[in-house]
Amino acid sequence: MTVLPGATREEILQVVRTLGQPDYRAQQIAEWVYRKGARLYDEMTNLPLSLRQALPELLPLRRLEVVRAQRSADGTVKYLFALADGERVEAVFLPYDDRTSVCISSQVGCAAGCRFCATAQMGFTRNLTAGEMVDEVLSIQQMSGQRISHVVYMGMGEPLWNLQEVIKSVLLLNREVGISQRHITVSTVGVVPAIYELAQHRLQITLAISLHAPSDDLRARIMPVGRKWKVQELIDAARHYTEVTGRKVTFEYLLLRGVNDEPHHAHALARLVKGLVCNVNLIPFNQVETPDGFTRPEPSRVARFRRVLEEAGITVTQRVEKGHDISAACGQLKLETARARA
Repeated sequence: MTVLPGATREEILQVVRTLGQPDYRAQQIAEWVYRKGARLYDEMTNLPLSLRQALPELLPLRRLEVVRAQRSADGTVKYLFALADGERVEAVFLPYDDRTSVCISSQVGCAAGCRFCATAQMGFTRNLTAGEMVDEVLSIQQMSGQRISHVVYMGMGEPLWNLQEVIKSVLLLNREVGISQRHITVSTVGVVPAIYELAQHRLQITLAISLHAPSDDLRARIMPVGRKWKVQELIDAARHYTEVTGRKVTFEYLLLRGVNDEPHHAHALARLVKGLVCNVNLIPFNQVETPDGFTRPEPSRVARFRRVLEEAGITVTQRVEKGHDISAACGQLKLETARARA
């Protein structure tokens, strides 16, 4: 069944026509949900009462519920949302000087199994619908009282294993909520076939690829997905994506002390991405309890790694980190809450 949020303007229109209402009612309903954040049909005061009473059966309005929120001293707020079936996902409000961003989840749990990730400890439950992803943004926008300008799909889950719903949610955020595609980033662990498929949609989003290692052996050690697709296959897919879409690719590189942060790793990484339309985003490990006991590198090691890349002519950025005091890494809040309930 089609539900809101999640229904496109065309899908809303079909319901409106089924009820014998004029077409402009579809625009009114879409604006109430996607622009004003309505949580009940009764709030839609410019709709006739008969329509408000009929809509819940044909087009249910189901909004997320906040289970828990953690607020950081730097303004970051992490939310744990309850879905209609009782499952839970996380999303994070990230205020910066030049933008207001949210990091959203695309799945309940994740099957990628990355050794450094808290979400990986949960396993995979199900995909989120496009409407649930959009509602993460709408709900945070309402609760923060601030207009969201940027969205990153870097929360729980692997977006490209939920590709069609992710694409639908991107289009809804763009067309209905009013967020520029160029302000939307989709992150992937490197699902090579899906990168080629995503390229064919020619969206103007940023694709962020979690590389985290310059060699097959090391990448497979910290990211099981590395056993399925070789590093060079991933680089070839990234090159294809930039050629088809005209968009620069970001390679995310998580720095783990003594694992992938040595100068020889930086030199190998520079050789690997040289000539690509890309930048490398360095992310010092956000301390999470992991089976391998990974630790965060000191600033001097991060600076040394960055210097090698820059001297090789690679464009480098470093993530502006927020929310350390509230365990802002994906999955931590859900794990903490589940353990407390247990």
